[in-house]
Amino acid sequence: MIPSAVTISLVEAARGGPFVYWDDLEAAIREAKELGFDAVELFAPGPDAVDVEQVKGLLTETGLKMAAVGTGAGMVLHRLSLTAVSEDQRTKAKDFVRSMIDFGAAFDAPAIIGSMQGRWGDGLERDAALGFLGNALVELGEHAKQYNVPLIYEPLNRYETNLCNTMAQGVALLESRNITNVVLLADLFHMNIEEVGIADGLRDGGQHIGHVHFVDSNRRPAGCGHMDYAPIVAALKEIGYDGYASAEAFPWPDPSAAARQTIESYRKYFGAM
Repeated sequence: MIPSAVTISLVEAARGGPFVYWDDLEAAIREAKELGFDAVELFAPGPDAVDVEQVKGLLTETGLKMAAVGTGAGMVLHRLSLTAVSEDQRTKAKDFVRSMIDFGAAFDAPAIIGSMQGRWGDGLERDAALGFLGNALVELGEHAKQYNVPLIYEPLNRYETNLCNTMAQGVALLESRNITNVVLLADLFHMNIEEVGIADGLRDGGQHIGHVHFVDSNRRPAGCGHMDYAPIVAALKEIGYDGYASAEAFPWPDPSAAARQTIESYRKYFGAM
């Protein structure tokens, strides 16, 4: 059974982004429990933004898990990138990701690298940027290993990065550099833009896929766009995927309605798996 998760953002500068819940962490966790989610995924400003023991207490009380923690605040708030031209900036970016890996480890949760991967251009060649990214994934994947959790790397659509856009490109990056303890995030929104077929893209990712963002074609909650989920669910079953289906979606028309729509769609499509 693929467990469900829902996203919570505490980053004011990212408001308008694709996160279901905002602001009130405790209220979000309690509503997620009430609706029947298995876990939450947290996008926080940094490792010191929440009281870890308080959140652990809430998770224990509700029986929810922490599916993953995001690192995107490193880009949104600090403009840090793992592929910056400046070595000092790349070092700061890795240090921020390490701090979020440590933060997530308190909940036995992996960290996600998405926007912090950056892009090539402006004097930086593609091969050099991929080299910087690959080296960072080696280092950071090794750092995560001490906590018995993987690091999650997310290929993004062409408007957000020009490094890896498809699952096949993500696999090539991991395998060409022998990167270990790093898995891929298959975000259905990004895949809807970049893959010839989402189901085939999931097959391309295969055993490298360790996390899924469950969202519709327009980044609204599942069921509010034109995504065809039947072949997606079949492909996930075919590759033996057993990680989370986590809702990284716009809070449309509002957070509670978006969460409710997501869990209803989750039950419809994943309930029989």
